[in-house]
Amino acid sequence: MTYRIIRSNRRSLCAQIREGQLVVRAPKEASQGEIERFLLKHKDWIEAHLTKAQEQKRALEHCPKLTPEEVRALRAKAKKVIPERVAYYAPLIGVTYGKITIRMQRSRWGSCTANGNLSFNALLMLAPLSVLDSIVVHELCHRKQMNHSRRFYEEVLRVYPAYRQERRWLTKNGHLLFASVSK
Repeated sequence: MTYRIIRSNRRSLCAQIREGQLVVRAPKEASQGEIERFLLKHKDWIEAHLTKAQEQKRALEHCPKLTPEEVRALRAKAKKVIPERVAYYAPLIGVTYGKITIRMQRSRWGSCTANGNLSFNALLMLAPLSVLDSIVVHELCHRKQMNHSRRFYEEVLRVYPAYRQERRWLTKNGHLLFASVSK
């Protein structure tokens, strides 16, 4: 099994699949033997996730890329739809917000700053509306809890009970949306 080791001041070992490759994050003082035992212990998880990464990579090879015109149209649609969804959910949560920014991003769906500015990925327009709503609620709930604590998720689920289901959709399909944007 081939892998790349990244050593740092961390306390424990972890394995990640990045761009279809196994990456082991290890404490600076971890021995090669410790790393090998860790990999053997987690062999099933590693093999399953490497297989999944390879399947996703094959699927991405056939994923159509958005043209510049399609990207512009997607952003225009997002600039209309997303503020409407934010305006709908903010009073239900009991929060205010600042500026809304729409971006084409390759790694995140949304963000919320401490002063209430919201940013959303225009690619959400390619997802079902329920998925968009779950991200809007998630970001607006950061106006009450600027973290991902249990209390934060309790608030998200209070407002949007299907949140976990929609997140599963993004986990399963989000990489295809990200892949539609040319690098």
